[in-house]
Amino acid sequence: MQHAQPRTTTRARGLAAAFGAAALLASALVATAPAAPANAAVGDIIWAQEFNGASGSAPDSSVWSYDTGAGGWGNAELQSYTTSRNNSALDGQGNLVITARREGDGSYTSARLQSNDKFEVKYGRVEARIQIPRGQGIWPAFWMLGADFPQNSWPSSGEIDIMENVGKEPHRVYGTVHGPGYSGGGGITGAYQHPQNWSFADTFHTFAVDWKPGSIEWSVDGNVFHRVTTASVGGNAWVFDKAYFLILNVAVGGQWPGYPDGTTQFPQQMKVDYVRVYDNGSGTGGGGGGGGSLPTGTGTLKVANSLCLDVPWAQTHDGNPIQVVGCNGNAAQQWTRGSDGTVRALGKCLDVSGGGTASGTVVQLWTCNGTGAQRWTYDSATRALKNPQSGRCLDAVGGAPLHDGQRVQVWDCNRTAAQQWYL
Repeated sequence: MQHAQPRTTTRARGLAAAFGAAALLASALVATAPAAPANAAVGDIIWAQEFNGASGSAPDSSVWSYDTGAGGWGNAELQSYTTSRNNSALDGQGNLVITARREGDGSYTSARLQSNDKFEVKYGRVEARIQIPRGQGIWPAFWMLGADFPQNSWPSSGEIDIMENVGKEPHRVYGTVHGPGYSGGGGITGAYQHPQNWSFADTFHTFAVDWKPGSIEWSVDGNVFHRVTTASVGGNAWVFDKAYFLILNVAVGGQWPGYPDGTTQFPQQMKVDYVRVYDNGSGTGGGGGGGGSLPTGTGTLKVANSLCLDVPWAQTHDGNPIQVVGCNGNAAQQWTRGSDGTVRALGKCLDVSGGGTASGTVVQLWTCNGTGAQRWTYDSATRALKNPQSGRCLDAVGGAPLHDGQRVQVWDCNRTAAQQWYL
């Protein structure tokens, strides 16, 4: 298998960094994420995007961000990624559709969606049902990057390519990992051939990795074709025992697939029926510390299932530091968990002071403003509420024993009682 060279991406949050390689390709998703079961069992769906929205609607912005722009993406690709509904939208039939187009001026557009800082997962069966596009120079993919990217640069951040296809090989898909010492053309790769030698673009197929500590196993329609373990990387670092975020995209051209020719027809569409994460018995949860989507609803938030998260004296001024006290049923203890990842009481948001990322940063009440300081995720396995921007968990200051009036902060995720929140 030929691999592309590292590419560069401009993250939707405005950070630019190099990350690419033969399997960097992806982005575009949407739908509603059901709450994870309180006690997930092996085989349970713990997170999903089903894309059951109205035709022409956008992917769920609480889960997906866009990578945008052109510049070749480090692989001499031709497309410019956009946020336009012309390139990514729900079709009203339960699918997310990513469309690569040739525009009137001869340029190419497409879309790439990613869940960085919005949804992250550590272990589990990560699966999508997809009908890929077809044609020379068309390059669809479903993949993941380490959640510490871009602060930790590629390939040290790690990359797991669940599925990629190059249009010149319609009957073959690839699964690959990239890490320090085994990236780009040296990625550890397996290929799966259609059993009837038909094109994968003809219909939907299910692409998955079964990801556990120290091992990753790839399958297509339930047929296992590739496995990588800690032994596979030799003396190099194994970088796959941490949280990752998801990506979906369709690229046009590039050093590996080659370029569109007279046989290539546009537009080309990748249809995504669903993306799901299943419990596979490996301690699956959101990113090992609150990385799962936030279950929506209104009610109390109890630390260690005892004291309630509380707005002191029900005072709504910006900067009021949040505390835990005995549960009393007051409005100051009624928190609404939104699909946008916010946690709200008395018309304002649970906020990390100053957008801080250090352990010990105060958590307060503040006017809702859409920043990362006010976004939270939940891990049903550890009961951790995590602020993805800081990478830290909501924590009762000082830990156990818990007591009335104890302030809260963000702190390194540690699974102690002071970080176990019951919704």
